[in-house]
Amino acid sequence: MHQYVLQTPRLILRPLTPEDAEAAFVWLSDPKVNRYMPYNLYTSVEEARRWLESVAQGEGTTFEFGFERKADGLLIGAGGIGPNEAGDCWEVGYNLRSDCWNQGFATEAARKMIAFAHETFGVCAFGGNHAVANPASGRVLEHCGMHFDHFCEYSRFDGSETFPAKQYFMLLE
Repeated sequence: MHQYVLQTPRLILRPLTPEDAEAAFVWLSDPKVNRYMPYNLYTSVEEARRWLESVAQGEGTTFEFGFERKADGLLIGAGGIGPNEAGDCWEVGYNLRSDCWNQGFATEAARKMIAFAHETFGVCAFGGNHAVANPASGRVLEHCGMHFDHFCEYSRFDGSETFPAKQYFMLLE
């Protein structure tokens, strides 16, 4: 697990821990949040705890962050940034409790993760994608400075559903 803690005006981006399971279960088990996510709907807090344990063990090359709201200390979402499969850019991802949508939190967190990767590791190429049917996520990428690059698709981890998607890209100097 990484030890980076980042701050924005309204959020603390911090490492996720297994102790976050109950808070994370709120969005991991919400069908509205899950609709276009690659993971299947979580059905128990224990399932969320197992995912958080894998994150805490540092599995994968993505830096995963919990998004804690400064105003009340509530964990409202999570996201990550790391190299894509092709290794040609770093991709950013995010999800939030549905009662925190449309308040700018996803954009605030995504911008901070991009700045972190750029300033800490010298990453200049960034990307992200979203389901075509989920344009709000595309607006987050656009507000981060990304531009539509091409159409693509992605599937749930278990292959049960495939989503037509839009890929975004930006290059920083």
